[in-house]
Amino acid sequence: MTPEDRFPGPEHPDSGPRHQPDLDVLPFGTYYEPEPTGYAEAAYESETYSGYGGARYLEQHWPAAGHPHDVGHPHAAQTEHGGYEPTLPDRPSPAHQNDDPPTIELGPPLPEPGLPYHPYPAPAPNEPPGPLYVVGDVHGYLDELLAELRHQGLIDAEGHWAAGRSRIWFLGDFTDRGPDGIGVIDLVMQLAAEAAAAGGYCRALMGNHELLFLGAARYGDEPVQSTAGTASFLAAWRLNGGQQHDLDRLETHHISWLSRLPAIALEEGHLLLHSDTTAYLEYGDSIAEVNDAVHHLLADEGVDEWWDCFRRFTKRFAFRGDGGPTAAHELLDTYGGARIVHGHSPIPYLTGAVHADDGAPPHIPGPYVYADELAVAMDGGVTMEGRLLVARLPI
Repeated sequence: MTPEDRFPGPEHPDSGPRHQPDLDVLPFGTYYEPEPTGYAEAAYESETYSGYGGARYLEQHWPAAGHPHDVGHPHAAQTEHGGYEPTLPDRPSPAHQNDDPPTIELGPPLPEPGLPYHPYPAPAPNEPPGPLYVVGDVHGYLDELLAELRHQGLIDAEGHWAAGRSRIWFLGDFTDRGPDGIGVIDLVMQLAAEAAAAGGYCRALMGNHELLFLGAARYGDEPVQSTAGTASFLAAWRLNGGQQHDLDRLETHHISWLSRLPAIALEEGHLLLHSDTTAYLEYGDSIAEVNDAVHHLLADEGVDEWWDCFRRFTKRFAFRGDGGPTAAHELLDTYGGARIVHGHSPIPYLTGAVHADDGAPPHIPGPYVYADELAVAMDGGVTMEGRLLVARLPI
């Protein structure tokens, strides 16, 4: 487990610092660096391009020396065993938590007042679908997301859909750690409507941080049972980079949209997951069964079942090492597809390039292909000064 996901549970018996994975267990893999499109190559080096932005979140909250709770985590207390257990802060009051959320119509975008609206032409009979793209973990870095989508030619200078019948899948983790998680969600919802009007689509998967964010909003500081001691969704969310201003701005239509996201999808032979784990197998033998099970859990089950789902989908690194290809085949044989595309685990941790000797940010030229080319990692580590990745499939 990397130090970026922290919560008391079986996979985290100690809340102390996490060590980098040993290099000798890392798989052989390669970077994929696509040809530049849209912007000139110099855009990567310009001051206005923020694809390598970041808040040095790991360094600020989990420094290499000293205990991680020495910085930035006031809601923690030392136990008699020397570990740390989050204290239960005051519970916020999410607005309209029990209201029936409105239905979100995916209609065409509204034009500016006074300007004519020119819809995209309807697709011709037997016209093939547009190109397929995937987007890695965003974690609230709205400016980086806008810059990369513009770089790929998928949105215009005003942030509106410009990709015609293209298709985009976001792999989850919209919020936490970065400055504007709600802004990211609003953008993806806007693009979903605009893409549908253009004959394409913009869709998204549910990540473990969606489960955590929704759990913090719904259950607050209600205790959950953990082998490391009683904790709460709200405490775990804060320890994992939750931003109070995101929770304050969360509305019923956000909750409705996030709660209905699928956990897994299959597109043109690509099995799309958020987490690099085999825990999906515990929720069903088909994609439909997994998604139905997660949606049923979010709608009807209690706090402990919700917590267990979050805990399972926070596991990682199933496809690295000698057993990685076997684990990948297990998922592919069950759900279909020829290759897994996932987010969740930052590429710098998969490759061991978390910190360069000269202190420079990790260099992430593109998606990382590994596990005998059965897996593609898409989390470029934007929270640790890596890169927010958008890539066209197939790679």
